[in-house]
Amino acid sequence: MTSSRSDLRRWSAVHKWSSLAATLWLLLLCLTGLPLVFHDEIEAAVGTHPELPARAPGAPAPSLDQIVADALAARPGSRVDSLGIMPDVPALLVILRKTDAQGADAVQRQFYSLQDGRPVELPPPRSAGPMETVRRLHTDLYAGLPGTLFLGAMGLLLAVAMVSGIALYGPFMRKLPFGSIRRDRSIRIHWLDLHNFLGIATAAWMLVIALTGIINSLHDPLAALWRTHQLADMVNSARQDGQGPPRRLASVDAAVGTVLHAAPDMKVASVFFPGSAFSSTRHYAVFLRGATPIGSRLLKPALVDAETGALTAMEDMPWYTRMLFLSQPLHFGDYGGLPLKIIWAVLDVVAIVVLVSGLYLWRRKYSAK
Repeated sequence: MTSSRSDLRRWSAVHKWSSLAATLWLLLLCLTGLPLVFHDEIEAAVGTHPELPARAPGAPAPSLDQIVADALAARPGSRVDSLGIMPDVPALLVILRKTDAQGADAVQRQFYSLQDGRPVELPPPRSAGPMETVRRLHTDLYAGLPGTLFLGAMGLLLAVAMVSGIALYGPFMRKLPFGSIRRDRSIRIHWLDLHNFLGIATAAWMLVIALTGIINSLHDPLAALWRTHQLADMVNSARQDGQGPPRRLASVDAAVGTVLHAAPDMKVASVFFPGSAFSSTRHYAVFLRGATPIGSRLLKPALVDAETGALTAMEDMPWYTRMLFLSQPLHFGDYGGLPLKIIWAVLDVVAIVVLVSGLYLWRRKYSAK
C-alpha cells in the first residue's frame, strides 16, 4: 500500500508539473491549430487558390522546357533552381536565382499556367496575411528552428502529462463508474471530474497530436539528415570518374518522362536543377508522389543525369522522412476530408477545456491553502 501511494504521488507530481510547464504554450497551439485544421477551406473561401482558365479545345499542353525557356527569357542572368507542380491548381511554380554583383543570391518566383504556359498571378504556398501569422505562431513562434524545437519540447511535455494522467485516472476513479461527474459535490469536484473524464476520453487523440507535433518539429533536422546521408549516397553511387557539372542541360520533359517510365504509378511533385539544395551539381532531382491518399503524402526521389538524360538512381525515402511526411497531415486531420477535420476541431475544443480546467483546478487548490 505504501509503495502504491508513493507511486501515485510520483505520478501526480509528474502530471502536475509537466502540465503546468506547458499549459500556456499548449493553449496557444490549440487556439492556432483550430483555424489551421480548416486552412484549405479558409483559403478557398477567401480566393487564395483561384481557378485558372481552361485550356482551349485542341490546344496542346505547354512543355516544361518551354516554360523554363520563357522564365529565363523574362529574367536574363537568372538560373532555374526548381520547378514545383501545384497540387490544387494546374500551375507550375518556377523558382529562379540570380547572383548580384556582391555575390548574394536573389530568389525570384513565378507561376505559369499548365493550361497555356502563360505567367499567372497566384499567392505563394506560404503568403503573408492572417493565416500565415497563425501558421508561424503554431510552428515556430517567429523564432525559426529554436522556436520549432521549443514547441516540440512542449509536445513532449504534453505526452508526459497524458501518460501520467492515464496512470492516475484508474486509482483516483476506482470507486466510481467510468466517466462519473459528481454534480452534487463542490464546484471544484465537479470540474475535477469533468477534467478527468475529458482528459481520459481524448487521451489517445492527444497522444497522437503530441507525437506528430514532436515529429513535425524535427522537419528541418530530418531534411538536413536526408541531404547529408541518403542524397549524398545516391550522388556518390551515381558519380563516375571525370564527371563534372553538365556542359548543357538535357530536356526537362525527357528527364521527367524517363522517371515516370520507371515509376508509372506515380506523379511528379517537383524537379530540382543541378546545384540546388536537393540535388547535386550534375543531376536533376525529380521527386515523385503516389496517387493514393496516403501515397500522395510520400515522396520518392530520383536522380537523372542533367547532360545525358539517363536515370542514374531512384530510391524510397528513409523511414524517418516517411514518418515525417505521414505525421504532417495526421496532425491536422488532413486524411479524411471535411468530416475528419470537424472531428479534429471538436477534439481541439475539448483539449482547450481540459487545459483551462487544469489551470482552474491548480489555482483553486493552491489559493485555498
